[in-house]
Amino acid sequence: MINSFVFRLLALSPVVMLLLAAPAAQAQRVLWAARVVDVSSQKAEGKAAFAPSQVLGTPNALPLGQISNDAWIPKKEGANEFIEVRFARSIAAQQVTIVENFNPGSITKVELVDTKGAKHEVYSNATPGPIPEPFRTLEIRFPVAEYRTLGVIVRMNTGKVEGVNQIDAIGVADVASTMVKQAFDAPKGADAVLSTQFDSSLVNLGPNVNTRYVDTHPVISPDGRTLYFARQNHPGNVGGVRDPQDIWISRLVSGKNKTWGPARNMAEPSNTPEDPNGLASVSANGQSALLIGVYEDGLMQPKGFSMSRRSAIGWSKPQKVQIDDYYNKDPEHIDACLATSGKALLMAVERNDGIGSQDIYVSFPKPDKLPGAMADPKKQVEWTKPLNLGRNVNTDKADFAPFLAADEKTLYFASEGRGGYGKSDIFYCKRLDDTWTNWSPPRNLGPVVNSPDFDAYYTVSAAGQDAYLVSSRNGTDGSKDIFRISLAPAFQPEVVTLVTGRVLDVNTKKPIRAIIHYENLLTGEEIGVTETDPRDGSYTIVLPSGVQYGYRAEAVGYIAENANLDVTAKEKYSEQKEDLFLVPFNVGQTVKLNNIFFQQSKYYLNTNSYPELARLIRIMKEYPSLEIKISGHTDNQGDPALNLKLSQDRVNEVKKYLSSHGINGGRITTEGFGGSKPIASNDQEETRSKNRRVEFTITKK
Repeated sequence: MINSFVFRLLALSPVVMLLLAAPAAQAQRVLWAARVVDVSSQKAEGKAAFAPSQVLGTPNALPLGQISNDAWIPKKEGANEFIEVRFARSIAAQQVTIVENFNPGSITKVELVDTKGAKHEVYSNATPGPIPEPFRTLEIRFPVAEYRTLGVIVRMNTGKVEGVNQIDAIGVADVASTMVKQAFDAPKGADAVLSTQFDSSLVNLGPNVNTRYVDTHPVISPDGRTLYFARQNHPGNVGGVRDPQDIWISRLVSGKNKTWGPARNMAEPSNTPEDPNGLASVSANGQSALLIGVYEDGLMQPKGFSMSRRSAIGWSKPQKVQIDDYYNKDPEHIDACLATSGKALLMAVERNDGIGSQDIYVSFPKPDKLPGAMADPKKQVEWTKPLNLGRNVNTDKADFAPFLAADEKTLYFASEGRGGYGKSDIFYCKRLDDTWTNWSPPRNLGPVVNSPDFDAYYTVSAAGQDAYLVSSRNGTDGSKDIFRISLAPAFQPEVVTLVTGRVLDVNTKKPIRAIIHYENLLTGEEIGVTETDPRDGSYTIVLPSGVQYGYRAEAVGYIAENANLDVTAKEKYSEQKEDLFLVPFNVGQTVKLNNIFFQQSKYYLNTNSYPELARLIRIMKEYPSLEIKISGHTDNQGDPALNLKLSQDRVNEVKKYLSSHGINGGRITTEGFGGSKPIASNDQEETRSKNRRVEFTITKK
């Protein structure tokens, strides 16, 4: 029997490192480098000693003042050394902090990179050279600007400082207070556990969810409106009271009162009569469910994980999730969590390369095995070999029950190796970069959640306001029940926006089954992939704040009209409705290029237009006989003659870009219409903005 559903818990181990000095309530205002964009020298990859990637995440090169494997070493005598990094999100920065852990003094210039790719100098030193200290935390403070910072470039003349120079970390903050303390010793022992604050005590979800039987392993949908959980030996299980565990579903009846409707059994094929069935994660749109175990000959075998998809007639037979080199030395204990984006699969298993007992690992979709353009929505994703999250998360005892919040940075998990209030406690930590092995020190959720009793399976909706967990405290007839608790704002995951809508044929307005792709328009990086509900074409995606996003639907025989959403400055959880339209791939059809951006009254392209243009280039290369006419439009504000010229200049600039990337200019014609062809009212800016557009018409296939 897979008894990971009969939970365990976790606490804090002492660490010695540089830590954020900002109070917990300001934790979201500090960002450390998440990705290296470019570097002048020492271009070793991965986490190799002295590699550029060693600057990512919080400072960790110790002891200070000595050469460390955990910091970057540029060329010894380079006059023009540099490193350029990006952060996971943009920020209205007021300071940059650079940790020079050995031989400081070679930095000549520091530039901020904004969300449009422009550079802003905030520090200059024309006379670099050695300074008396063996290490330095260079703090550069400045007034907050109108732009938002997405990256930093540090330039150095290492020839002016004798010997090896090292940089350990690069960070930004939107506060001017000190970001780090040197050689900070974390409190030691169980009495020094750092606790999370909550706005309420545990609230039982009531008789529609909880029974005198064990109710366990809650999984909340990102929109917070559907709760999946497990019931053990319940008469309503597929196999009755002899059935060890089935998956059940309850839906929110009243958001205001936070009451749940009567639960129903998920039924076959996800539930089988004689096995302990369990649901680990559900996709943002509720169309895919990650299940514990592999279904073979109708029986669930503890050999990994399965995926079931919702169709118009119900849930499909679970298919095995293909993971390279997957094995689990302790098949009786297994947990998993699928990231909301579908781009990471966390699992708690015991492996030969582990730190001890169960460890938490992560796998990623193989790029060539993801659903892509014109792909079959039923295509099975394949996953890479599991990667251990490292010692910041895992201990020499069991670490398990991972849950990754919708921000895809906040990890909640359980551990028996960190002390605390019980045999195991629930903790959380933050992912600091894209390596998935660099995490902030785990923080205990404290005595409101953790106790000497059974407390387990922590899950949070995308809004981040309410958490759900299992506890034996005050359970129905002494059994384990599911509870809700309100999390204080300072300790919620980072802010996200929930986007919902339908994918429709632009002409008929009928729903279409499609794949949804969404990307960071500032970097061109694809953030996530999902699929529509086959019943009505609806979709749901979750977008962490701090970024401008583009998203589109793809289906056979159609071209997408992309949408975009700018949440760079979003400070609170929000929900947005946006229908996506697909244009039939036929002569005469017109497609709006909604993600082409220009500065006001200018014709040159902003860099966040490049992902949209890259897709148009790809389409034209895939269909070498395709010819198009690009049309430019403005609103009716200002001089009509100037508007006409601006619209023509803009489409000419688009054609120039396409031609510079291998598209024969003879396949493209252009025409500017100024404000003569509005598609919305010009009376208000909200509607007037729709008239400022670039679109293309298929003139030949």
